[in-house]
Amino acid sequence: MKLKNSLTTVLIFIIISFYIVANYVTNVTWGGIPLQLQLLLVGKAGLSNNAVIGVFAGQWWRLFTVALTHANWLHLGSNMLVFFQLGNIVERYYGKARYAFLLFTSLLISSLAALFLVPEYVPCVGASGMIFGLFGVMLVTGRKMGVDYRQVLGMIALNLLITFAVPGIAWQAHIGGLAGGYLAAWLLTIVGRGQATRYQTW
Repeated sequence: MKLKNSLTTVLIFIIISFYIVANYVTNVTWGGIPLQLQLLLVGKAGLSNNAVIGVFAGQWWRLFTVALTHANWLHLGSNMLVFFQLGNIVERYYGKARYAFLLFTSLLISSLAALFLVPEYVPCVGASGMIFGLFGVMLVTGRKMGVDYRQVLGMIALNLLITFAVPGIAWQAHIGGLAGGYLAAWLLTIVGRGQATRYQTW
């Protein structure tokens, strides 16, 4: 798999592009509301023009577009660096289609955890919930990928320490993403076993 053609690389390009547009092209709006405000995750909140935004206001896309938003360049850069390192390893092992399923499930469960455990008026930004899903995946199949299991546990422990030590981080999203990635990888393992059994009976 060439890194420049990987789904991970494409997603990193898209995420960085959205960040630049949302923060530096100020005349780009969606429904008269700044792009960042239309993409971030929030349960329900009011704006100064009396508009109500949020998932509980029917804007379900925020469960996924939150991954396109970041607080600053440091937040974006650190997330994309980890995403590049872990994502390409997982994508190489699973292939694009199953890798996309892993990311989708991790992001969805991460967003739902934040949606119901963070106060509904508090906005969340970032792709780190989805990235934590990759840690969950490695808990299931890390050894098969050739990753040192102790190193995976160390990375998870370090990132969880940062999650709970640094104020302002939505630990709910991180834990949700970790659980989502683990669950998704476990489901793929079960499906794979079933397929192997069927093929052997032919």
